[in-house]
Amino acid sequence: MSDKSPYETLGLNENASFEEIQQARQSLTDQHSGDRRQVEAIETAYDAVLMDRLRLRQQGKLKVPDRIRFPEKATVTQPKPPPTPGNSMPNWLQSYLDTPSQADILLPMGVYLVLMSCVALLPPTQGSQSPLQVTLLAGVVASIYFLNRKENKFGRSVLLTVGGLIAGLLLGSLLGAGLANVSQVNSDQFAAVVAFFTLWLVSSFLR
Repeated sequence: MSDKSPYETLGLNENASFEEIQQARQSLTDQHSGDRRQVEAIETAYDAVLMDRLRLRQQGKLKVPDRIRFPEKATVTQPKPPPTPGNSMPNWLQSYLDTPSQADILLPMGVYLVLMSCVALLPPTQGSQSPLQVTLLAGVVASIYFLNRKENKFGRSVLLTVGGLIAGLLLGSLLGAGLANVSQVNSDQFAAVVAFFTLWLVSSFLR
């Protein structure tokens, strides 16, 4: 077989298709599976034919399907990137959510902890200017300030603050009424504490 050309070794002519070349190689390899020298000669002829086809392709004399791999130019399959999970959150909601820095969380937290301590330690008094009302007003002002400094939208800051205050007072009143029946908790003070916690969430994580 050494005196034959690579095409003759495979029993093909130079116009054979790539499918025919591959089929001839497989058939001859199966036929001579017990003869190592014959199999090596078949593989050498097969590689030589592919090299010849590569040369013709580089010269523009032959068009080779992209799926054909040559020994020295094997196509490396790049792994596909994992699919990006879809974001199911509505755009209008995303526009209100914020990714706060550590300072944007800790500074409002410190302010509202002080206000909560004032509510818990100072006894409520009668009158329109009771400590409870004063601290609630301070919490509202603080929330508007923290929200407005993020995007300088005063109207939206007031709206979010009022919404957070109402939600906090309603929730605190419901919980405080239940606790007042089983303990000495002042329902108004408890509602104020819950309202401050809600305002902290609003001023820290909304914008």
